[in-house]
Amino acid sequence: MASSVQLNKTPSTVLSARAQANGGPGETSATIEEGDSHGPEHIGHKDDGPLDWYVEGPGRRVGYDDLTAIDWIYEYTKERQRLRKILAHHTGLVGNLRQLLDASHVWFVLVASGISVGCVAAFINITSDWLGDIKTGYCKKGVGGGDFYLNKQFCCWGHDEFAQCQDWTPWPAALGIRARAGQFVMGYIFFIVFSVLFAVSAAILVKHYSIYAQHSGIAEIKTVLGGFVIRKFLGTWTLVTKSFGLILAVSSGMWLGKEGPFVHLACCCANIIMKPFESLSQNEARKREILSAAAASGISVAFGAPIGGVLFSLEQLSYYFPDKTMWQSFVCAMVAAVTLQALNPFHTGKLVLYQVTYTTGWYSFELAPFILLGIIGGIYGGLFIKLNMLVARLRKSASYPFRNRPLLEILVVSAISAVVNYPNLFMRAQLSELVYYLFAECATIGNNDIFGLCRATTAGALSMAWLLVAASLLGLLLASITFGLRIPAGIILPSLAIGALYGRTLGVVVQLIQKHFSTSLLFAACTTDVPCVIPGTYAIVGAASALAGVTRMTVSIVVIMFELTGALTYVLPIMIAVMLAKWIGDVFSTRGIYESWIQFNEYPYLENKDDAVMPHVLVSSLMTRVEEMKCLDANKPHTVENLQNMLRTTSYRGFPVVAFRKAGADVAETVSNRQYPRENTLLGYISRVELAFALERMTRPSGHRPSPEAETVVDSQTPCYFTYHPDIATGCGIDLRPWMDQTPITLNANSSLQLAVHMFQKLGLRYLLFIDRGAFRGILTKKDVWWILSASADGPRAEGFVADAETRRETALEEDESLEEARGLLQPELGEPAHQKMPS
Repeated sequence: MASSVQLNKTPSTVLSARAQANGGPGETSATIEEGDSHGPEHIGHKDDGPLDWYVEGPGRRVGYDDLTAIDWIYEYTKERQRLRKILAHHTGLVGNLRQLLDASHVWFVLVASGISVGCVAAFINITSDWLGDIKTGYCKKGVGGGDFYLNKQFCCWGHDEFAQCQDWTPWPAALGIRARAGQFVMGYIFFIVFSVLFAVSAAILVKHYSIYAQHSGIAEIKTVLGGFVIRKFLGTWTLVTKSFGLILAVSSGMWLGKEGPFVHLACCCANIIMKPFESLSQNEARKREILSAAAASGISVAFGAPIGGVLFSLEQLSYYFPDKTMWQSFVCAMVAAVTLQALNPFHTGKLVLYQVTYTTGWYSFELAPFILLGIIGGIYGGLFIKLNMLVARLRKSASYPFRNRPLLEILVVSAISAVVNYPNLFMRAQLSELVYYLFAECATIGNNDIFGLCRATTAGALSMAWLLVAASLLGLLLASITFGLRIPAGIILPSLAIGALYGRTLGVVVQLIQKHFSTSLLFAACTTDVPCVIPGTYAIVGAASALAGVTRMTVSIVVIMFELTGALTYVLPIMIAVMLAKWIGDVFSTRGIYESWIQFNEYPYLENKDDAVMPHVLVSSLMTRVEEMKCLDANKPHTVENLQNMLRTTSYRGFPVVAFRKAGADVAETVSNRQYPRENTLLGYISRVELAFALERMTRPSGHRPSPEAETVVDSQTPCYFTYHPDIATGCGIDLRPWMDQTPITLNANSSLQLAVHMFQKLGLRYLLFIDRGAFRGILTKKDVWWILSASADGPRAEGFVADAETRRETALEEDESLEEARGLLQPELGEPAHQKMPS
C-alpha cells in the first residue's frame, strides 16, 4: 500500500475539510457515493494523528461513468461503513428491527424479481406461440371466429390428430384454394411474408427504442457481473423492447432462441425493482450479487430447471459468487419457477413445451453411440463458433454490403430462412415444438406424429433420417448467420434443436440395426416386450452434447437436461457426451460462444481463473512507466485553471499523485537518476471523475456553493493541494485530499506479471500502481491486462500518453451512423494510454 504523508492538523481542520468535500442540502446520494460520515467522536487515530475516512483512505467517490469498471474493494468498504453506521445509531429492539428491515430489502427484491420474471416468461411464451402459428393459419373456433387468439394447440385441444382439426384454418383454405399445388404455393407465400414482417418489426423496435435489446445479452451480462458499468443496458426501455422484440423474433421462425435473452430480461427486472432501495442500487458490488441471482431465475423459467439455473449462473455468468449469492439465486429461481407453474402457460402443467419424462433404462451396447454423440457435439460446437465468428468479422468489414443497413440485412436473412425452412417439415415448425417431438417417445407421440418420426418401415425411417440430417446441417448454417443480427436472439435453443436432430438420426440408425440383427449377441440383453432402442433418448444426449460444444459448460447442462427429462438413468450418458463435447471443442478453441463474443467485442472481462496464458516477464517491462504518463506533483502548487486545462487536454481516467524530490522538475529528468529511490514518493491516486467533480463544485456561483462552511473564495487562480498546506486552514486554497485514494493497491515493479494478473483477477482491481523502494515507477490498468491476456496484435503502444479522445480504440459494437447509436463497449478507458504490441 502507498503510505500517506503525516498530516499535522486538528480535528477542527479535519471537519472543515469534510465540510468542504460534503455536498449541501441539494446533493443527493445518487450523485455522490460515500461511506460512513461519523461525527468527531468517531474520528480514529493513526500514528497519534487524527484520521478521517475521507482524508486518509479510499476517499470520496462520484458515481461511475458509463463504460467504466467498478472498484470492488471500495464498494465492499462502503457497505461495511454503512452497516457500522446502522449498528452505531440503532441499539436495542429498535436496532434489531432496523437491521431486520435492512436485511429484508434483499429478499423483497429477490421474490419480486422472481415473480416478475415468471410473468414475463409466461407472456412471451403464450404470445410467441400464437404468432408462430399465425404464419400457417388461424383459429376460426367460436361464434364468428371469436377465438382467433388461440394458437393451433389450444384451438385443436382434444383432437387426437391435428390433421383432423376443423377449427384451425390454413391460409390457403381461408382463401378458397383447393388445388394441392396452389395450397403449397400460397402457404409458402404467407409463411415468407409473416416471417419477414415479424423479423423486421423486431429490428425496428431495437433500432428506435433500445439498441441494448439486440443479441442474447449473456456476453454483456458476464461483463457487467465482472464489474463493468453499462448505463441503460438493464433499464426499463430495454426490458420492454427486448420483451416484444423477442416475441417477434422467435415468431419469425428464424434459427434463434429465447433462453439466453431470458437471462437479460431477468436482470432487467431485478435492476428496476431494486432502484428504490439505495442500499442495493447505490452499491455496485451488492447490485451484482442480486443480478447473479436474477440470472439464475432467467434460466429457471427458460428450461423449467431451477437448480440448473443456479448452476448456470455459477458456472457461466458470475464473476464473484459467494455462498450467500448461491442461496439468493436458489430462492429467486424457485420463485420464478413457481410463478410460471402457477400461470401454466401451456395448460399441460409443464414449465416448458419440450419437457418430457423418461423412466426406461439403457443398455451397454448404447455406450458407443453416446460417445459418438459427444464427439459430434464437440465438432459441431467448434465449427459453429468458427463460422459464427467468421460471419461477425465479415459484418464488421468495410466491404460488407449490409454494414450500415441492418434492417435490410435482417429482411434478407429472414426471407432466406423462411424459403429454406418451409419445404422441410422439421424446419418449418417452431424450434420449441420441434425439440419436444424429437425428445418424445413414439408411445407418447401416439397419433400426433406430425413429423413422421415413428415410421415403422425401413424405407420410411431412412427417408426421415435424411430429412433430419439435412435439417441439422441447414440449421447449423442458418443459426451461425442469425446469431449476431441486431435483434433479440439466443443460441441455446437452436443448439438443442441441432443436437436433437443429429441425435435422433443416430438413434433411428441404431434402432434399424438392432431390428435387423436382433438375434445378434450384441443385443442379447434386449427383451421383446419393451423397445430396445429409443431414438428420443439419443436426441436428448445429442442436444446436451451440442449445447456443451457451443457453450463449454458441463455440470449445469447435465442438471438442466435431468430436470427437463427426469431421467435419472440417463445422467451417466449425458455426462459422458458433455465431457467429450467439451474436450473436443477445446481442441478448436478454449473459449465458448459467449467468451468468443466477449473477446470479439473487446469487452474488459477478466476470467477469474488460474489457467490464463501469459508471458513470463516482469511487470516492469509491460507497465506504463512514469515517464510516459501524466502525474500530479504534490510539491508543486496547482491552480484551478491548470487542473481544468489538464482535464481538457488529456484523456486519462486518473492521475497518480506523486511527491517529486524537486518541485516542478520535469518527470523524465527527475526519475532518470536511479541513485535516489525516494525522489518520487507515491502519495495516492485521484480519478478523473472525482477531480472534475470537485473542481466543478468549488467553482459554482456563490449562491450554489456546496456548503456554507466552505469559506474558500474560488477563482481560476485559486491554489489546489493534494497534501496539507496552511492555505487550506485559512480558506485560501482547495483541499483535494478527500477526493484522493491515499491507500491504493501497490506492488513492487520487479514482480512477475503472473502475480499482477492474479491480483486483478482475484481483487477486481481497476488499476495497479507499481513502486520500487517507495518510489513510483508505473501503472497497469484492467484494460492493459486484458490486452496482455488476449495477446492482441492490434494494440500498439503510442509514445507518451493519450492526449486526444480520437485515439480511442474502435468500439466493441461499432457506431452505426444510420442508427445514430453509441452502444459500443469498449472505448479504452480514458486513463489508459495506448498499448504496445504484446508478446505472443
